[in-house]
Amino acid sequence: MKKGTYQQLSRRERQVMDILYREERASAARIREVMPDAPSYSAVRALLRVLEEKGSIRHESEGLQYVYRAVVPREQAKDTALKHLVRTFFGGSVEAAVATLVSGEDVSRTELERLARMIEARRKEVRS
Repeated sequence: MKKGTYQQLSRRERQVMDILYREERASAARIREVMPDAPSYSAVRALLRVLEEKGSIRHESEGLQYVYRAVVPREQAKDTALKHLVRTFFGGSVEAAVATLVSGEDVSRTELERLARMIEARRKEVRS
């Protein structure tokens, strides 16, 4: 998957990618089995073909079936998707995104303390 293309995937294509990242490798039948509100088997196969044409996934023959896996490492896709999210919903402001995340009720004191340490460590790096 070329840099920046994760956000250009359709909702269904992103669902397939999410499944492949979670499962690491899966057949079309397995993908359909775990896909929310799954389309027909032939529609899943069509999604897989499109993703393969885009360079997002590749297949290997395993017996009589194809098994698919993501081409781009999860960390790289996560980074691209997060940057897209910050640009799209927070006008490119990391501060606004973090403020939204830490203002939620489900953020524990321990998580906030870890975040504060990460911010302090990054602040020291930037000064250097």
